[in-house]
Amino acid sequence: MPVEPLSAEEIERRLTELPGWSLADDALSRMYRLPSHMAAAALVAHIAAVQEELDHHADTTLGYNTVELSTCTHSVGGVVTQLDFTLARRVEDLSAAHGARG
Repeated sequence: MPVEPLSAEEIERRLTELPGWSLADDALSRMYRLPSHMAAAALVAHIAAVQEELDHHADTTLGYNTVELSTCTHSVGGVVTQLDFTLARRVEDLSAAHGARG
């Protein structure tokens, strides 16, 4: 089944289930603060494994003690799809184990 873009209304509805995530420039975005650079780097490695598993990759930026993500589905024109929400949910679920906070 092909991946379809989500409507603006559907995106807004689903964002209510992902506190801290927002829509900016046709992508889902989130920034996490972590207790240290090593914790941030470990979170990035964990996110990379999830991205490989899903075969869906976000733009990920590692800072000193921050991780920023931005995800959209390039194969359908760089807009938000179910794939982006699946990735965001998985990242959200694993981030607390790394000490991440909003």
